[in-house]
Amino acid sequence: MRLPRDITGQDLIKVFAKHGYQSTRQSGSHVRLTTTKKGTHNITIPLHDPLKVGTLNSILNEVCSHVGIDKDTLILELSDRI
Repeated sequence: MRLPRDITGQDLIKVFAKHGYQSTRQSGSHVRLTTTKKGTHNITIPLHDPLKVGTLNSILNEVCSHVGIDKDTLILELSDRI
């Protein structure tokens, strides 16, 4: 499935919150999200508008491997974001 080109950092934070990630700190334009489901996992999200495709792909791959969901499922959630 093709990655959306108009995803912002805030969009990712909203979608990842549904999977147990919480904001733990912010430094400038980057937010650190942490989850303790299936072990502790930290990910840094840049608050850029829009995110570069390579950055988005890397973040999605990392979260999908930790959470254990399919990347296409996560992309669909991003497409249906509020």
